[in-house]
Parts: sequence; C-alpha cells; structure tokens
Amino acid sequence: MTATLSLQPPLAEGLARYGFGPLPLAALKARYASAESGSKFIHVDGFDVHYRDEGSPDKPVLVLVHGVMASLHTWDGWVTELSRHFRIIRLDVPGFGLTGGGQDREYDGERLVRAFGMFLDRLDLKHVSIAGNSLGGYIAWNYALANAHRVERLILIDPAGYYMQKVPLMIASAVLPGAGIMMPMWMPRALVAQGIKEVYGDARKIKPGVIDRYYDISRRPGNRRAMIDIFRVLVKANREELPTTPNRVAALKVPTMLMWGERDRWISPRHVPMWQRDVPGIEVKVYPGVGHIPMEEIPEESAADALRFLHA
Repeated sequence: MTATLSLQPPLAEGLARYGFGPLPLAALKARYASAESGSKFIHVDGFDVHYRDEGSPDKPVLVLVHGVMASLHTWDGWVTELSRHFRIIRLDVPGFGLTGGGQDREYDGERLVRAFGMFLDRLDLKHVSIAGNSLGGYIAWNYALANAHRVERLILIDPAGYYMQKVPLMIASAVLPGAGIMMPMWMPRALVAQGIKEVYGDARKIKPGVIDRYYDISRRPGNRRAMIDIFRVLVKANREELPTTPNRVAALKVPTMLMWGERDRWISPRHVPMWQRDVPGIEVKVYPGVGHIPMEEIPEESAADALRFLHA
C-alpha cells in the first residue's frame, strides 16, 4: 500500500495518504526497482532511465516500450512468457515510471524517439525487434522509420500515431484551467484507479496490487508534472492536422504486426483499417473484449501471438 512507502514527518505522511505530494524516491526504488529485480539506471539525454535486461543473453534482442501512465512493469507477463526465447530489454519511458521527468520539460515525439535511440546506443544494441504500446508504439514505429536497418521486426499494440477520435478524460484534463497547478500537487487514487479501469476491457482482470503500483509510481517526485506536460503535448498533437501521417506510416519497411483490443476506449480500433491501408502486408490481431493494454490484460495470449510473429 502507498502508506507503507512513506518516510515523511507525521503531517506530510497524513497528507500523503490522501494523495498530496510525492513519495520518497528511495522508498519507491526499494519496492519497484530493487537490485534483486534486475533494475538498473543509465543516464540518457538528461534522464536517469530505469530499465531491466532479462531473459537469455545469447538470444535475439526484444525491446519493450510502454505507454502513458505506465511503467516497464506492464510487461511482466510477456517477460514470463518470452524470456526463454529472447534477451528482453524493457525501460521506463522518460516522464513516466522511475525514470521520471527531465529538467527541460520537453517531451514532444521527436525528443522521446531521440532519447529512445540514444538508450539503444548506450546499451550497444545494434539489431533489435521492438514491441510498443500506445505512446510506446508511436516511439517504436517512428524509430523503425528512421532506423529500418537496425529493426528486425516491429509489434505495435494499440499504437498512437493517428488522431484519437476522443481524447481520454485523463489526458484531456491536463488542459483544464488550474490543472497545471493542482494536479502536480494532488491526484487522488480514485482518479488513477479509474484510468486503469478504462484501459482494461474487463476490469475484473486487474490483478491485486496493480492499482497500487500505478498510483505509487505516479507519485515519484516530478512524475505528475511530467505527466501533465506530456498530456498537453498529446492534446495539442491531436488537435493539429497531421496530413503526412499516412505517407510516413506507409514508408515503414520493417515486418510489422498490429495488435488491438476490440474494447479500447483510449485509441479506437477504428484505426486498424488505417494501418491496413497504409502498411500493406501488416499482420493484424484484434482481441475481443480486451482494452488498450492487451499485453497486461491478456499476457499469455498476446505473448503467444508475438512469439509466433517474431519467429516467423
């Protein structure tokens, strides 16, 4: 529970129980990035990137990139299923997880893609397959677009890239009057819990401890401010016309698989035909009753489909 992480004076501890203020970074690292878990940190482009290097070191490399509000823990099920077949690298995307935000507060798509590429360079990963979800999918396909010679195969899971027909309330709230002042100071657990329920097709599949984890990590020092900044970038991008997106997507030269939850409330499965139109030969898997994060909601089934595609 979040209260167990508090190492603060009584008044601060009392406020922390109601969602005010950050949690101590040391306590968060002890719980979610212990040495026993394999967590490591590396400085990349102004960020202390939290990552894990797991699986079979002599196998092909698979890099996993999560979406908004999430962390590398969203891939736990895939690591369990795929670690015998791959060397798996997963990271906390800048602005989220235990990586946290940067001093310059710049989080546009180009910056995140560049930081991702620098991360791969720091680990000397020259040939990889990449799986990305949501914002992580956007990072993955844009990186593959510019570095096709380094990407073996690409799995996009409910990826961002085209318009969201309706921006999720959690993201849209970032542009409300006063949100930039209030939300970094206070974000109730109920709001985080509602956001998680929205990204699952069936909320009954949320495992014990998952909501606590999302909530705890959202309270890493600086994360709420970074989250607001990133959400504002997403809202602005969604409002602007992106006439070059189909042409850019069509330039993908990497074998690509598209996974989508049929009950995705954040990025509609109506995007699937756009990807099929613009990326001839793309392999598509739509999961009935599943939401925005199939790799977390149905890890065994989605990992099995990923394994089949990656070994094709």
